[in-house]
Amino acid sequence: MLGNTSFDDTARGDGSKRRALILVENLSVPFDRRVWQECTTLRDAGWEVHVICPRGEKRDTEPEAVIDGVRIHRYPLRAATGGPAGYLKEYGTALWHTARLARKVGPVDVVHACNPPDLLFLPALWLKRRGARFVFDQHDLVPELYLSRFDRGEDLLYRAVCALERRTYRAADIVLATNESYRDVAIRRGGRRPDDVFVVRSAPAIERFQPVPPEPELKRGKPHLLCYLGVMGPQDGVDYALRALAKLRDEFGRTDWHAVFVGSGDAFDAMVELSRQLGLSEQVQFTGRIPDADLVRYLSTADVCLSPDPRNPLNDVSTMNKVLEYMAMGRPIVSFDLKEARVSADDAAVYASANDEAEFAKLITLLLDDPEKRARMGEIGQERISGPLSWRNSQASLLAAYAAACRDHAPVSAGNPVRTGRRPRR
Repeated sequence: MLGNTSFDDTARGDGSKRRALILVENLSVPFDRRVWQECTTLRDAGWEVHVICPRGEKRDTEPEAVIDGVRIHRYPLRAATGGPAGYLKEYGTALWHTARLARKVGPVDVVHACNPPDLLFLPALWLKRRGARFVFDQHDLVPELYLSRFDRGEDLLYRAVCALERRTYRAADIVLATNESYRDVAIRRGGRRPDDVFVVRSAPAIERFQPVPPEPELKRGKPHLLCYLGVMGPQDGVDYALRALAKLRDEFGRTDWHAVFVGSGDAFDAMVELSRQLGLSEQVQFTGRIPDADLVRYLSTADVCLSPDPRNPLNDVSTMNKVLEYMAMGRPIVSFDLKEARVSADDAAVYASANDEAEFAKLITLLLDDPEKRARMGEIGQERISGPLSWRNSQASLLAAYAAACRDHAPVSAGNPVRTGRRPRR
């Protein structure tokens, strides 16, 4: 039993388990930590879990694997390059492989599609016609992502992604939102009933983020270490962080720090070049993606962690995984003042005015000079991660969502993939 949700109906009438199929296009599994936590939660609740996702480049490369009882089906996929045509090719390939592998998996009771993109409702609809319930797991608000990433305004492609989002909401039986802001969008913009939208917050795997003794040599001879962890895309604010560090040096006269940027993304090379242009190459280190053990070493040694996501239509209402991971490690955070950043971190972070790089640098200085405040902030973060933001609460919400999806819905027979039961009223 997980949480307080009863799942006596996970077994079929013939004693076999109910089956869930999770569709992912954006990342491989189990590299996608949120999806993997959902998989293991469902497995522990008695579900037979299948996943269809792309292969990774350096990990998750096998076309098929069974990991801890979860069966993963992977397909080759090249990330988009070259603008809209590149995305059309990427998404078309992903949909073709997803449909092919879904046929291989066979009938399922729940198809659980994770965006982006908002195109996975297409294979989900095919599975619905064969008896599945459709759970839409909204990882990102794609219209806001489009506005924030491409700076093209509300053009034809923007209207197209809005239309796809509406189709996805309409097709779904249940919606999973990562926070209350996303839930509000599903109800207000998506027209969903409040009872059909469940908040399943992402939360760090505590066993992955266990502090170890600090290693002063990681500071490269400086008194302090600053750390950034996360994706490096156009909307992630690494450029804001680098310009803030240049101001920390030039306007505040602080050279008593070394900074490490952990992670990768399609802006990685551009950020390395920007660091060079700003004269930061000697003080800023880019590691790319690194093993968990090395990540924990850096975070355990860091004095201050950076969350430089600028305010834009997406970031203001999104929960940043890096903020939660910093908190799990007991690290104080400097963030821009974003709505959901405050919901997550509360007093575990200090907040600069939106997109104000000079104030961001000033707050770094204030924390570097106040070790007692840093320690208090770290304790607050760990208490929040082990309490209101823990995965235990999200597990209960996820299982409640699946129970709602399957209410009044007889299990789909592997030998007779025909819709049974009645569709829940909207």
